[in-house]
Amino acid sequence: MSTFKDRSIIREMGKVYGLPKEEIDRLIKDPNNPLNANEICRDILAHYTAIEDYPNLRTIHAGGILISDEPISNYTALDMPPKGFPTTQFDMYLAEDIGLDKLDILSQRGIGHIKDAAELVFKNKGIKIDVHDVQKFKKDEKVRQQLKAADTIGCFYIESPAMRGLLKKLKCDDYLTLVAASSIIRPGVAKSGMMKEYISRFQNPNNFKYLHPIMEEQLKETFGVMVYQEDVIKVGHYFGGLDLADADVLRRMMSGKSRNRKHLLEIEEKYYDNCKAMGHPEALAKEVWRQIESFAGYSFSKAHSASYAVESYQSLYLKSHYPLEFMVGVINNFGGFYATWVYVNEIKKAGGTLHLPCVNNSTYLTNLYGTDVYLGFIHIKSLEQSIGQQIEIERQKNGSFLGLEDFVLRTSLGLESLKILVRIDAFRFTGQNKRELLWEAHMVFDRQKQKEFTNTKALFHEEPLEWKLPKLEGNEIANLYDEIEIMGFPITKTYFDLLKTKNRGDCKAKDLMTNLGKKVRILGNYVATKPVRTVRGDMMAFGTFLDVEDNFFDTTHFSQSLKAYPFKGSGVYLILGKVVEEFGFPSLEVEKMAKLEITQDSRIL
Repeated sequence: MSTFKDRSIIREMGKVYGLPKEEIDRLIKDPNNPLNANEICRDILAHYTAIEDYPNLRTIHAGGILISDEPISNYTALDMPPKGFPTTQFDMYLAEDIGLDKLDILSQRGIGHIKDAAELVFKNKGIKIDVHDVQKFKKDEKVRQQLKAADTIGCFYIESPAMRGLLKKLKCDDYLTLVAASSIIRPGVAKSGMMKEYISRFQNPNNFKYLHPIMEEQLKETFGVMVYQEDVIKVGHYFGGLDLADADVLRRMMSGKSRNRKHLLEIEEKYYDNCKAMGHPEALAKEVWRQIESFAGYSFSKAHSASYAVESYQSLYLKSHYPLEFMVGVINNFGGFYATWVYVNEIKKAGGTLHLPCVNNSTYLTNLYGTDVYLGFIHIKSLEQSIGQQIEIERQKNGSFLGLEDFVLRTSLGLESLKILVRIDAFRFTGQNKRELLWEAHMVFDRQKQKEFTNTKALFHEEPLEWKLPKLEGNEIANLYDEIEIMGFPITKTYFDLLKTKNRGDCKAKDLMTNLGKKVRILGNYVATKPVRTVRGDMMAFGTFLDVEDNFFDTTHFSQSLKAYPFKGSGVYLILGKVVEEFGFPSLEVEKMAKLEITQDSRIL
């Protein structure tokens, strides 16, 4: 059962009140906006917490399959949800209690972008890469440096802000450290405070004390910190005196596959009795159990972390040696941690020449010619999939388009779709600017209509009219707004180029470590945010931004600051905060934050 959480509460209540999507978005992204000061918005926010965690809707596993010895309908009624798969009316826990076999088939987009990137390298450079030669990747110096610098955007599992921060804190540059990092980033280890402790012990391996000799004996590889499911089983068995059957119940609890609370309480009681019999101090036994409990539902087995790290290394090798092919593969597979524009931005940073969609060079997906990257038709909002595919097929069959009229005649495209392509400058090969082409588009369609009446004889002979358009010029700002409207983000420039102010702050991401303890002002292009609920139930958040030089920096927004200065969606923010660091990784504790105004849209619609 999917339950009501945060934004979904506002969205569903907004629908109940009949609010349009724009107003619901504004209430979520900018709750303090004066336009939200009305009775309906106040009522939604007043009842916000009342339905939190209540059931929202039934969901199904993307590839969850039950296997039974008799027809499944002998065990349960079935229904057919919109996804079109016969679905049981009980969940996986009950299925397991009944004794049915459960098989989860997982889709992995990371494998897709690795495969596509390798194919692009072969197509673009004629080099065949064995993506399974992981031993070679582990020894590659370029990969080590890429990992140590946490330059991992697009790389499977290690691209999130939290993971990149962890890699920097660990100065991670080898496979085994990455395996551990893949597990300690999980909420269980972080929640117990042991992620911070692991980093401290990793950086100072001779300057800490093990909780107990058993921890030193069983957990030496992880500096006495329980990192994997196997570690908790070891501690439960050797320190807590549990037999391996009970230790396996702990494993199932940690992986979220057991909900038998009664059995767990019995094991907890047995654990404390054993600790007492073995002479462990009560405070020590409680601390160890606290660490065990924090793993519930979140931890990885070591094999799981190791297999994730293999895929991370495959991504890292491709990114470090073939960054353009790799980023195109990431863009074409979607589903990464970040929005598409962040990966598009990485292409610019890697030295690629980025091009808007072009009817003579683009394909449905983004493609690559040398260092020239042409965004695909798939990224054009409001352009039907069949149209983007039809353009590619027609060009492959009959050659490049000669001009706008030739394009219309060969594709039979409607006027509205044609206007979208003109506005995104997909006919720039003609040498005409988009305003001239918009006039021509209308004239082409007028001529097509006139041809329908060619069988009608005119009463009088008239010489064809000759006319000339006045010079029609656009500007960069108008073009950027076209890109934002049609593609969803600016491409030829950035949001910084739209700012009204010329101020760029007094600090950049590269300067943070030299300003530790100081308050600085920095401009940041919003990338992502992670809301977190504190122990007291208040909301705080961690933010990620790009500075004017396209370098990432991270921010912390405590409850009071977040309430007074909330995030207001995409755009550039002026941030005032104190520079702090943890294990050599700098971030900004935000005091104030304001979204900056951008130049007004100058287009004539």
